This record gives sequence, structure tokens and C-alpha cells, in this order.
Amino acid sequence: MCKECGCGLTEETSTKEAVKVFENILKFNEEQAKHNRHHLEEHGIFSINLMSGPGAGKTTLLEKTIEALKDSYRIGVVEGDLETERDAERIRSKGIPAYQITTGTACHLDAALLHKAMHHLPLDEIDILFVENIGNLVCPANYDLGTHLNVTLLSVPEGEDKPEKYPLIFKNSELVLITKIDLLPYFDFDLEKVKAQIRKINPKAKVHGISAKTGEGFQEWIEFIKAKVEEYKKSLASK
Repeated sequence: MCKECGCGLTEETSTKEAVKVFENILKFNEEQAKHNRHHLEEHGIFSINLMSGPGAGKTTLLEKTIEALKDSYRIGVVEGDLETERDAERIRSKGIPAYQITTGTACHLDAALLHKAMHHLPLDEIDILFVENIGNLVCPANYDLGTHLNVTLLSVPEGEDKPEKYPLIFKNSELVLITKIDLLPYFDFDLEKVKAQIRKINPKAKVHGISAKTGEGFQEWIEFIKAKVEEYKKSLASK
């Protein structure tokens, strides 16, 4: 996949060398993530990192979320993909400033990429910054971007085995959205079983079913964001 996160290392690379490279990469990323958080807090911006496998519905969720929040908050978006600006174009059509990161081969966003992207957005005119990470259930889980909230999407068509197969991304998320629940009648997907699997991996995680198509569960998602933003504002005011 990509040499940046170590998943492109071959068997010829010694284990000791691979671990050292990966540790150095993550150390640099952690420092950049701290800088990003400081930068965001200077501007009073609450940031949300959306992660999922490809096709789980991140962009559609984002479009619907923008429609629900744009009268209350000023929104900005950073999109991550290997190629094309299609998702950013969809967001811009909503009248929202969006910057597209195209990585070419890298299978995740990192804090340095987000830092560069933020300088292409009008930060003084943004209350909530959404970061749509690259569709991948593995590599994005390793990289702190400096955002304030990690949200992972798992769609019904992906199957109920994904939390146990890819536990780290669920472990590192405060909220897991089970998307496309309008398709539950057509798939062998036990919603309560999946929720139990996720809570076993991460007992603190909130797990919520949602359908961007029918609107089921959507208001709860919007209220969750609003509560997080207001909590964030209070924390900044108390500093």
C-alpha cells in the first residue's frame, strides 16, 4: 500500500528496522498533531475525523450533516482520497469551503497533510472542520490528525465481521455509526451483535445506527455533534 505507514515494508526489511522506522514516523506525527490542535484551538474550531472503509457513506453523511448544521455553524471540510476531487466538488456544491488532499499512493491522512490543507481554508470563518479520511479500515487508525473527535462508519453491506477483523479503528473512535441501516432487511447483519462486538473492543464507544437515505437515527447524530461543539466552546472559555 504505502511506505509512509510501514505497510509497504517487505520481508527483506528486518523487524527491528521496521519497528524503528514506524516509531519515528509516529513520533513526528504526534508532534504535528499537537501543533494542529493548538492551531485549531486558536481559531476556536472543533474538528471531526471521519474514518471508514470505502463506500461506507462518509460523503453522503457529510452532505446531509452540512444541510442540518449550516444554519447554526460555519463548516469547513478537508477531503482525503488517492485521486480525484470528486468528493470535494460535492461538498463545494453545498456552498462549503473544501480542500482536497490527493495522496497518490498513501492509504491514510496524517497530521502533516492536514496541517498543509488547513492553510488553504478560511479558518477564521469556520466553527466545525470535518476531515473525511481515506477509505481504509487499517492505516488511518494509527495516525492522530490533531482533530478533537474520531468517528468511524461501518455500513451494513460491509458485513458484521469487520469490528473483530479490524479492531484498532474501533478502539480509537469515540463514536461508531452503523450506516445504511435501511438495508438491514436485505443483509445478514445482526445489528445488536455488532454493537456488542464494538463495545467489547471499546467499552467507552457510543454506537449508533443511522440511515442518510431515510433519516433514521440522523437527528441523534446531529444532537451529538452540537453537544460536542458546545462542550468544546465551554472548555476553551475556561482556559
